[in-house]
Amino acid sequence: MMRLACILALAATLTACGDKAQTLSGTKHDGAAFEGTANPYNATGWKAGDKTSWEQQLKTRTQYGQNEYTRAN
Repeated sequence: MMRLACILALAATLTACGDKAQTLSGTKHDGAAFEGTANPYNATGWKAGDKTSWEQQLKTRTQYGQNEYTRAN
């Protein structure tokens, strides 16, 4: 019984040595949100790359789409 416990402890210890280093090399960094994508489902009235248009869409969405006080009648 003691021998089995030692073998399991040794196996658990050695599995931790198999971790690979996690680095950020080769990753793509995101751009600004208002730069947009080639998504056909973008909100109407929003122009990709226009920061003021992006901010206006966020204000509109917050006020009318996500505000429970204006949605509940």
